[in-house]
Amino acid sequence: MSKFELKLPQMGESVAEATLTTWLKEVGDTIEMDEAIFEIATDKVDSEVPSEVEGTLVEKRFEVDDVIKVGEVVAVIEVEGDAPNAEVESPAEKEVEIDAEEPVAQIQQQVFAARETVATAVQDFSSSERFYSPLVKNIAKEEDISVAELDTIPGTGKEGRVTKNDILAFIENRGSNGSAPAVEQKEEAPRVAEVKETPKAAPVASPPKTSTVQVSGGDEIIPLSRMGKLIAHHMVESVSTSAHVQSFIEVDVTNVVNWRNKVKKAFEEREGEKLTFTPIFMEAVAVAIKKFPLINVSLDGDNVIKKKNINLGMAAALPDGNLIVPVIKNADQLNLVGMAKTINDLANRARNNALKPDEIKDGTYTVTNVGTFGSVFGTPIINQPQVGILALGAIRKMPSVIETPEGDFIGVRSKMFLSHSYDHRVVNGALGGMFIKTVADYLESWDVNREI
Repeated sequence: MSKFELKLPQMGESVAEATLTTWLKEVGDTIEMDEAIFEIATDKVDSEVPSEVEGTLVEKRFEVDDVIKVGEVVAVIEVEGDAPNAEVESPAEKEVEIDAEEPVAQIQQQVFAARETVATAVQDFSSSERFYSPLVKNIAKEEDISVAELDTIPGTGKEGRVTKNDILAFIENRGSNGSAPAVEQKEEAPRVAEVKETPKAAPVASPPKTSTVQVSGGDEIIPLSRMGKLIAHHMVESVSTSAHVQSFIEVDVTNVVNWRNKVKKAFEEREGEKLTFTPIFMEAVAVAIKKFPLINVSLDGDNVIKKKNINLGMAAALPDGNLIVPVIKNADQLNLVGMAKTINDLANRARNNALKPDEIKDGTYTVTNVGTFGSVFGTPIINQPQVGILALGAIRKMPSVIETPEGDFIGVRSKMFLSHSYDHRVVNGALGGMFIKTVADYLESWDVNREI
């Protein structure tokens, strides 16, 4: 018998932790390979985490609503034989390990308690009227910046909010001005309360206060869901991080519509899958990214990270009104049949809350179909840390001028708008415009005789 440690898997480059929402198994339960053990939630997805082994659950390391960091052990499973990550220990080794771990555990508890005491004294954000994002709060805690100091930082974000760059600039200036090191603040935590009461050295314009919503007797108050809160925060952070710019282009997709109408029945009979417009659009986007790889990047400080793989995220609406973005890995390597099957599978499992963490991470560019709800075009918000997102508008029959060798005439054509939001810090107007034009040209030149 050996023990296997089930750890929280990596869920994306921008995801460092998750909240445990439900235990699906109890201690003593028998577990099958790939059977779900618990459910977790991030700002991107609610997902089940399956077991990598067969055995019996013998230990749960966290409780519901605990925040768990990626790589931490969440559960321990007892298995027959040797577990993949188990270590065989002799009784003597176990005794030495237990003896060594006891003082270490005591020291860790003392350090944790000390940190908690200091953090409580230093980081009481409820005393401030300003809004601070979790990222700014974390940086403030790590650098031992008091709330009083934080309130003096001029914010360059929306409505005067303090951004990551604002607080990092403050830290750099504080260091160059010879301020007291962080260690001294930890040792003299009681002084923090006095700092709050002393007047600020220089007047700083406080951000505009948000108006309080008036609630009348007949109004219903609906609390945001946990996922709704995370999505809201993620969207606000994206707007304050990226310099959003939009380009729009009208596309004649008559050939695409006619071709799909011609082949969709035979495709469904042969493949057992419906052929929607989405895989066609995804193929066009993958082709355009290969031609303009600088759309497939992320910005890390002063460095541009050019992604090797083309992993397309597709925004999918959930029954509860929330949004999720499953990722088509290596989309440029799939043919149209493979693209259709992958998209249908991900979309179905997204609606049933059956996506795995690996299937919503590592996206490099996102496509959202706003036309599903009848919208003609939109201005989508970039999915960080990507630098672009494409919105597909509704396909409509429109009167259009058709140019022929015999002259121009008016005809009915199937048309749609493509809306491209991109980060102007990295993508200039020329690149953003050429990219969306390439997608449009690919769709307009669709071969109506293409075999599938």
